[in-house]
Amino acid sequence: MKFSRFAISSAAPLRAGAITWQLAQVLWVGGLWVMHFVLLKALEKIGFASLLVQEVALYVRPLLVGLALVCVFLQLLVLKRLMPLRQLLKDTRGQLLLVAAALACSFFITQAYWPDAQYWLVYSYLALGMCGLLLAVQPVPMRHPAISH
Repeated sequence: MKFSRFAISSAAPLRAGAITWQLAQVLWVGGLWVMHFVLLKALEKIGFASLLVQEVALYVRPLLVGLALVCVFLQLLVLKRLMPLRQLLKDTRGQLLLVAAALACSFFITQAYWPDAQYWLVYSYLALGMCGLLLAVQPVPMRHPAISH
């Protein structure tokens, strides 16, 4: 089987910004969903007491939301390097990242000042995860080199 030189070399190599974007995305979005839908369900399935599963969730959720906030700011930096601020605010990825940052901040503010609002904490967590899923279907931001003929 013979491969065309053009078919092999047509794929543009990923730049550092695109790699950083994807790595940050995997860490925070994957972490949120794996913890909520895999780890906690697995602990319940093994037979851990529900109180123990709740304690694990209460301990791990803030850590994952903090990781999400750091990764969201990292993704915002990548996006800011590729486009001006006005365009970033109009871009779907920029809007989703800003909403995700607001949800993460609301999680921590609620946890600090109204810790009994467990429904809001879970809502913030899941809405943050949904923003991440919506962000995952958006294209990876890359600087497109000028095509010369």
